This record gives sequence, C-alpha cells and structure tokens, in this order.
Amino acid sequence: MAYWLICNSMAGDGERGREFWLNHLASAGIHDPRCRDFEEAEWTENLDVRDTVIVAGGDGSVNRAAAICRDKGATLAILPSGTANDFSRNLGLPHQPQALCEMIARGITQTVDVADYGDGIFLNVAHVGIGTLPARESRGTEKKILGRFSYVVKLLRWLNAKRGFRATIRCDRGILKGRWLSIAVASGAFFGGGNEIPEASASDGQLNIVAVRPRPILQLLFTFLMVRLNRQAPRRTSTLVHMKSQSCLVQTEKPKTVTADGDVVSRTPLSVICKHSNLRVIGPKVVSTAATGDRGQGIPGAV
Repeated sequence: MAYWLICNSMAGDGERGREFWLNHLASAGIHDPRCRDFEEAEWTENLDVRDTVIVAGGDGSVNRAAAICRDKGATLAILPSGTANDFSRNLGLPHQPQALCEMIARGITQTVDVADYGDGIFLNVAHVGIGTLPARESRGTEKKILGRFSYVVKLLRWLNAKRGFRATIRCDRGILKGRWLSIAVASGAFFGGGNEIPEASASDGQLNIVAVRPRPILQLLFTFLMVRLNRQAPRRTSTLVHMKSQSCLVQTEKPKTVTADGDVVSRTPLSVICKHSNLRVIGPKVVSTAATGDRGQGIPGAV
C-alpha cells in the first residue's frame, strides 16, 4: 500500500500547496507520500488497487484524480483547496487541515456514484447553457478575489441578456422539450460552491436533471430562493424542472458548449449514465439532502 500526493498549486488562493499539506500529513502519520503531478503520466502505471491517491486542489483536480482511481481501482482522498470544493461537501469532510489528514490516515472509505458521459466522467455537475459561463469566462483575478461568489457575479452579469435555447431532455421517465436558460445534470448533491440540490446524494444511483426556463431575473431569483428555503424539489413550476433518472440525453437545436466539474469538455448532444458506487473515496459519510416524502420523481412542468 502506498500514498500518492497530487497538488494543484493554482487552485483557490494558492496558499495550500504541497509543503503545506506534507507538513499536515506527516503530523497525521503519513510520511513521505509519493509526490507527483498530473503531467507525469508514467506514475499511474505503478498505481495499485491498495493505494490511496491524495489530491489537493479544486473540483477540476478531483475530477482528474477520480478518473485515474476509477480506472486503477485505487482509493481517492481529497484535500479541498479550490474555489468551490463541491465534491468534498458530498462527503462531509472536516474543514480543518489537520483533521482532514488524520481522517485519511484512518482510512475510512465510502463508495460514490460517477457520471459517465462517454469522453470522461464528472462527480458534481455538467452544464449546458448559461451555467457554462463561469467556466468559460470567469477571469482568474476575479475568481481569486471573490471566491465562489465570482460564479454568481458572472451569472447575474449575463442573465438578462439571454433568451435561452431550444433543447430536448430524454430520461428514464419520459421526454421534455422546450426553451431553456440552463440545463444541469448532477451526480452529487451540491454545485456552484455549496448550492444544494434537493433530495440528492452522491450514492443514490440517480442523476438529478435541473432545467431552468428563461424568465425575468426577479422571478428566477424568487424561484431559487424558495427551493433553497424549502429544500425540496418542486412538483410543478413555470420556471424550474427537476427530474431524477439513471440516464439522460440532452439534444439541442444547435451545438452548445458542455462543461463538467467546472471545465469545458465537449459540445452537445450530451449523453450521461450514472455508474452506481463506481468510485471508492475516503470520507466519514455520504451526505444526503433528501427530504421526507417522494417528490421530484416524475416530469414536472412538462411542455
């Protein structure tokens, strides 16, 4: 068994680099892990199923490490160092660096779902539409100063100028057609720096498809506020649709950019399959935002 440490020095504010984590890992009893960079491709050839890959970075770095661990059967451990760190929220990871490293040393594992879109995987969310703008256009300086709120700033800056796009969403329970401002396909329970997806979990074997129709900004903000306060998926709304499905296909009239875990990855059509319990990770639990009752299971607000 071996520990591997992969650090992205550009993640977040850049203050939690390799030396920072090496000191905390050593204090927790993990001495001299094998330090590598993603660009050093040969290191993956020596990765064993008994090994643990510790990645220090944001969701993009976690995504890359997760793909390697899934391929090799190794265990993924996360030291959140990015702007959003949404996947770490799915595992209820402690915020304190020393507590994180001690948890990795204890080696308590969970299994989580992976969303497979053919050309790669994502652990948090894939976006089509306005949700792709933060990844495509948010500037590095703005991101460092505003943190996760830079995503909100960028969305509000563009919101009124967008009329949406026509798309068809196909899932296990039916087909939904319409004009959309954004379509998000999530495998976990959080996106955009801690926004909760109601009735979701990274281990329930289901994708959550959240589609938003073009509406005036005040109506959009009111809808999002109500969902956040109620913490439940709406049965029917003129603004937002929430569906659960093991698979999903998004087809647009014209090719649209697709982002996954904060990076631009492809263009539509987007076909996603949820691979249940497909990745072993270190964490105390898998967080669920599920509420009492059975909501959000059908196709609400279909047009």
